[in-house]
Amino acid sequence: MTHRRSLTIFGFLCASALTALAQNDGLNMRFANGIAAIAEEKVITVDDIRREISPLIPQIQRDARNEKEFNEKIESLQDSVIQDLIDKVLIIKEFRKEKDGKEARNIPASYVDNRIADILSEQFDNDRSKFLAYLRAKGTTLREYRKEVEEDIIFHYMQQQQRKSQSVVSPVRIEMFYRENKDRFYQEDGVHLRLIQLSRADNATDAELKTKADEIIAKFKGGAKFEDLAKEYSQDSRRSKGGDWGWVKRSDLKDDFKNPLFVLKPGEVTAPLMLSEGCFILFAEERKYAGNQAIDEVRDQIERMLVTQMAQSSQERWLERLRRNGYVKHY
Repeated sequence: MTHRRSLTIFGFLCASALTALAQNDGLNMRFANGIAAIAEEKVITVDDIRREISPLIPQIQRDARNEKEFNEKIESLQDSVIQDLIDKVLIIKEFRKEKDGKEARNIPASYVDNRIADILSEQFDNDRSKFLAYLRAKGTTLREYRKEVEEDIIFHYMQQQQRKSQSVVSPVRIEMFYRENKDRFYQEDGVHLRLIQLSRADNATDAELKTKADEIIAKFKGGAKFEDLAKEYSQDSRRSKGGDWGWVKRSDLKDDFKNPLFVLKPGEVTAPLMLSEGCFILFAEERKYAGNQAIDEVRDQIERMLVTQMAQSSQERWLERLRRNGYVKHY
């Protein structure tokens, strides 16, 4: 469920905060009787919706360029949350439904106990008095809270089972996707860059910096590892990491760096580069050349993409079936 957050976060939104939010969200105007929908026997109220959207309001206020856009975003979010709350009811019903003559499934009480113990530890520092105060502020009894936790466990379990059913992609489908989308796997020239920077401390002259850089390059050509030399001599922020700047593309760098760097072969260094910031020695640890990546390089990436697509499509079909077979009334 895209817009759900942990129960404990929402619980801290007390009645007074909900009242303040009501002045800004338009829900009372949309649903004058305080009810947004009924799913099975569950009444979904405007306060249910507010508890879900309240953590997202500040970000929407920051992103909206004007009042009209803010209201449109809020209404879209409300519609999405209402559908999410309806779907949760239908998913829980599906879990508890008898199938093929088998008894309805239930979550063992120990699972709920363990989850509540985790919440007490993570959110309340194992302070039961804080936890009970939270329940009072929320207007919820311990029994009602246990039911909420149980339903959250069921909801996430059912979603996980649905995703598992779509976790296998055939090699043929991966190869077909690669052939049909080769342009998506084009890569620029890339270099795994390490560098050594000698700064102009103590008013060092270009000649002094170049002499020092030549000494370092001589040690590298004599067999020293560039990583070790960077840890010893470099004066930049990546010194402790052996001068490692990771993979960089041509478009990431200014001409002073990219022109000498991208003519290097793997394992080569540049001559000393004299710039206003100091003297630099660049090292090409690895190279990737411009062109479409081979399928073996992107097979795992394609598989993850297809699994995600299949899971989304499968879940939407599953939810559509639950919606058709369930009782839902919108207000």
